[in-house]
Amino acid sequence: MSAILPVGIQDFEGLINDGYIYVDKSEYIYRLVHEGKPYFLSRPRRFGKSLLLSTIKAYWEGKKEVFSGLAIEKLEEHNEKAWRKHPVFYFDFNGESYKNKDVLKRKISFMLNGWEKEYNIVNENNTLSERFQILLKTAKEKTGLRCVILVDEYDKPLLDVIDNEELTEHNKEIFKGFFSTLKSFDEYIQFILITGVSKFHKVSIFSDLNQLNDISLDEDYACLCGITEEELRHYFDNEIKRLSEKRRISYEECVEKLKRQYDGYRFHPDAAGVFNPYSLLKAFFSKDFGSYWFETGTPNFLVQKLKDIEFDVRKFTDRTLYASEGMLKDYTGDSLATVPLLYQTGYLTIADFDRDAREYTLAFPNEEVKYGFVECLMPEYISDCGAGSGNDIFTLRRYIEQGDLQQIRNVLVSLFANITYTVEGNPFEHYFQAVIYLVFTLLNKVALCEMHTYTGRIDCKVETKKYIYLFEFKRDDTAEAALNQIDSNDYALPFIANHKKLYKIGVAFDSSTRKLSDWKVEE
Repeated sequence: MSAILPVGIQDFEGLINDGYIYVDKSEYIYRLVHEGKPYFLSRPRRFGKSLLLSTIKAYWEGKKEVFSGLAIEKLEEHNEKAWRKHPVFYFDFNGESYKNKDVLKRKISFMLNGWEKEYNIVNENNTLSERFQILLKTAKEKTGLRCVILVDEYDKPLLDVIDNEELTEHNKEIFKGFFSTLKSFDEYIQFILITGVSKFHKVSIFSDLNQLNDISLDEDYACLCGITEEELRHYFDNEIKRLSEKRRISYEECVEKLKRQYDGYRFHPDAAGVFNPYSLLKAFFSKDFGSYWFETGTPNFLVQKLKDIEFDVRKFTDRTLYASEGMLKDYTGDSLATVPLLYQTGYLTIADFDRDAREYTLAFPNEEVKYGFVECLMPEYISDCGAGSGNDIFTLRRYIEQGDLQQIRNVLVSLFANITYTVEGNPFEHYFQAVIYLVFTLLNKVALCEMHTYTGRIDCKVETKKYIYLFEFKRDDTAEAALNQIDSNDYALPFIANHKKLYKIGVAFDSSTRKLSDWKVEE
């Protein structure tokens, strides 16, 4: 049977037995189980955390047969203690909405109830923590082996209610009472791995387990989740060929397109970048370069937060977002720090690292994230910019490709007339800069749009098959002043020999009326 794509498959045993493609990560698992005990790993959603835990579960349950031919089989061949069946307790917090007060407690109780039946334990109205303690003791007594604890998406009950302080604290208290067991029951525990998107520092998992080894930014485990380019070429060679044939491009062009669209996640400054596995598999399955990760959820809370704090959205692509290692690893849940949460949820990644200052530079990892996130931001700043409004990017693109200067002007007038003003004081400068950035960033998805020249910084250059547009924007000034800046800085000089028609466009906005007030074009 030919290998098939494991789109959405999170069960390792089923994946192997049913003939799905498996990117062999078992060498990492060998290192994890032999080098330590309590681990925490933060990765964005849809990045393979559940499959990783399922694989580790199969290892500790002694299912040697499903690891046949994988790296770990050879690594363990002389280990007499390998493949013993340990009691494994897998806490899966996926698949529930935790926006009601009793859901988390019921979820934990439901999981404990199943294991209590397995070990013939009678629950005599004990607390969740007491039940967990009894379970760990009983499992070790009956099997003679210490227990393995795997926690999948521990933070979902917290992220689901992140905008509800009372419910967040309630769910934290439940966790505090339950997972505090792990601190004092070390003699019953063989291995712990906890995964999530964010590390809520004040949750008892982290405050009680002070020896918990956070490998989220560890170079040795940077490629534990996700797919490297080497793995892409090795395991998905046939899929790359099929996709390139379908899209009528060469093999290497296909790889480069996949890299631009889905690669670029870095979880250590010196480690290889990795592809988003979900998007990559969906692209192969659909034989197209779609935006698949954003289809599974949109960052509405984060988008609203960015607008409320008047965040300078230009920082997303000009490499001026900085963070320390502590900021990237820890998230207290108190200040709702936006940049660390954007990193942890996968909307930003490590772009550079200053070793002397121990300072990380963050940016969008790839085009799927960049354009998807900017599309989510647009409606927060412009009230009527959706499909059919006449103010959408695709309408603007058509006018630009046709060289219709009047209609280009009309769309820009309308876009800025529809800017939303919800913050006290109506900060036009912030919105003015944000809307220009959002509009021309999205335009770059469908047309060649750049922001730099060799003599300085032009606001925007847009290039189509027939035309080149040089835009310069001014606030509370004149379009003539904008054109003078284009000329004085020789922004048009690199394009003199180009056969395409060149338009220099000066655009002025008025802060008092909040409108496009002046427009001037020179050919």
